[in-house]
Amino acid sequence: MTTPFPFTSGQTLTAAQMNAITTLPINDQTASYTLVVGDVGKRVIMNNASATTITVNNSIFSTGDTIFIANKGAGTCTITAGAGVTVNVNGSLALTQYGGGTLVALSASTFTFFPGSVKNTLSVDFLLVGGGGGGGGSNGNQGGGGGGGGFVTGSGIIGKTTYTVKVGAGGAGGTNRISNPGTRSAFINGANGGGGGGGDDSRVGQLGGSGGGGSTSAAGGTGISGEGNNGGSSSAGTNGGGGGGASAVGANGSSTTGGAGGAGTTNDYNGTSQSYSDGGGGAGSVTNGAAGGGSAGAAPSGNAAANRGGGGGGAQGSGNGGNGGSGRVIIRYLTADAAGLTISTTGTVSTGTSGSYTYHDYTATGTLVVA
Repeated sequence: MTTPFPFTSGQTLTAAQMNAITTLPINDQTASYTLVVGDVGKRVIMNNASATTITVNNSIFSTGDTIFIANKGAGTCTITAGAGVTVNVNGSLALTQYGGGTLVALSASTFTFFPGSVKNTLSVDFLLVGGGGGGGGSNGNQGGGGGGGGFVTGSGIIGKTTYTVKVGAGGAGGTNRISNPGTRSAFINGANGGGGGGGDDSRVGQLGGSGGGGSTSAAGGTGISGEGNNGGSSSAGTNGGGGGGASAVGANGSSTTGGAGGAGTTNDYNGTSQSYSDGGGGAGSVTNGAAGGGSAGAAPSGNAAANRGGGGGGAQGSGNGGNGGSGRVIIRYLTADAAGLTISTTGTVSTGTSGSYTYHDYTATGTLVVA
């Protein structure tokens, strides 16, 4: 039955009317709407597939007046303060579908909106790619390929704070027969840089997310468990081993051929499927080793692609190795799960959507801010 609210002086209520007090009247709206005094004690419910507003004007309501506001439409409904009005909230005034809460007048011009629930955490997935290792330099022998940067995917729950997102640098190609590793990328977790490839002076491939290839009959570097694989060894003569990749070990160098880099791993968190953390090719006296995939450099001295964590190619005969590729961090979450939170970023970052996810794609160090 219809509730008798608001009551009038001297009114007598039946038992049925008393029971109906909790059944507040509903004011259905299908377009942007301005609250009126007659909405006090009612439920104002918006239903529109497009964005709408519900406006609260000055000097309409008295202290203590309450209105329940909800949105059942697919379009976001935003509670908007009119001229001279302040509406405070711990959360957001933008109501996504099925969101709602209670608006309370503290004075004629000041209101507090109490959301039905306050969102404080968010579940995220992340991809971390460390910087790739530089290819080994050489002065008469053959340099090993740089290891791919560490490749880590994971998930976690984040709260309302500022998070540092670190994107690792690629290792420079080996100069003066020295190899250089990449550096670590991090967000919640971390992915180590790839190991540099071996050169004339530092013949053993370096440890890294994936190990660098060895040079001059030396072993390849060890990859870190859960991030990558070992680099290939220089198993015969001076020919360099391939750098390890995220999904495969680097190939060993043979009598005249440099080892191929190990294959990386593909990921599509930013809506584009591409390989990351491939190993760089090792140099050979006759035949050079191929890159493990599109993110890495082939021998001799090929540079890896930027922001994909590939290893650089080893130097042939005499010269510098190829540069390792810089790393990358991609963070994504279900778009619907972020309702009630304000999320912003700093740094070199692209934000977009892929299916039901929102992603933030960092190609340089920055921050993720959740409020």
